[in-house]
Amino acid sequence: MSDALKKKLEEEIRVLDHELNHELPIEIRTARAHGDLSENAEYHAAKERQSFVNARLGQLRKRLGEISLVNFNNIPKDRVAFGSTVEVQDLDKGTKVIYDIVTSEETDVANGKISTSSPIGRALVGKQVGDAVKVVTPSGAREFEIRKLTTIHDKG
Repeated sequence: MSDALKKKLEEEIRVLDHELNHELPIEIRTARAHGDLSENAEYHAAKERQSFVNARLGQLRKRLGEISLVNFNNIPKDRVAFGSTVEVQDLDKGTKVIYDIVTSEETDVANGKISTSSPIGRALVGKQVGDAVKVVTPSGAREFEIRKLTTIHDKG
């Protein structure tokens, strides 16, 4: 896992944890002081935000734990996997495209960063140089041939 991703998740956790434990209790106390809770929009909004922040913190902590467990020794050295950079030839258009295979949190399609769970990422994972893959994307079917592969191990 990249240090940048880990820091990003930890920073979001820190910010949300502060909101949950410091800002929201003050908002809830202030809203309660206004009286009747049944028609108190500020109270209900603060409670709803508290539930959302709590759920998001759970998701982030779980994801950080999952990502921390990635065993880089299990990532293949000769096939497309997490951390690979793949140069493919779009056989339909005749163009060359380069993709970095990243986690879903790092996805940036405009800059060629696709996740292992995207349609193209799923099709490429496990393939080798010379393999052709057919991908069904929202914009239609495409066919690629893998021309060059740099794995996470090659990047050092």
